Amino acid sequence: MTRLNVPLLYVPGNHDPELRPIDITWTPPPGFIEPPTAGPEGCINIDGRIVEESGLRVAGLGGSIRYKPGPNQYSQGQMSWRAMKLEIRMRLKPVRDGRKLDVLVTHSPPSAAGEGQDPAHAGFVAFDRLIRRFHPVLAVHGHVHPYGRVRPERQIGTTRVVNVVATRLLEI
Repeated sequence: MTRLNVPLLYVPGNHDPELRPIDITWTPPPGFIEPPTAGPEGCINIDGRIVEESGLRVAGLGGSIRYKPGPNQYSQGQMSWRAMKLEIRMRLKPVRDGRKLDVLVTHSPPSAAGEGQDPAHAGFVAFDRLIRRFHPVLAVHGHVHPYGRVRPERQIGTTRVVNVVATRLLEI
């Protein structure tokens, strides 16, 4: 078994502060918007990005279904647009080892995984689409807190879907 040292990659969740840079094409009055904070030190934010680390192609989309005011919360339609932009970037990348994507990292689950029973935890349909189109080996998510119970892994096609709350050690 080969073990790889992969840096800590993450996507922001619904309780995280705004991490996106402020749009400087319009500057609000002082005090109108809090400036974004930096993410965790030594970690790499892959929200809306595709990165290649230790031989793996990893894409990420943070945030949850909008259920109250706050950053990193989206409607199904908003997340669909975010996922579409990521999909276009993936399609422009060459196929490597038979696939364009190895791991999909999201904060919320895909809706087809059936993780959440209430609207705030139901998951995004856009993630289902990404998984069905790109067949990553693994899709990991958080957001649904099982409170001490280990949630079973799910499958969407050939993709393993794993809830990694609170922590999980996975082998690919």
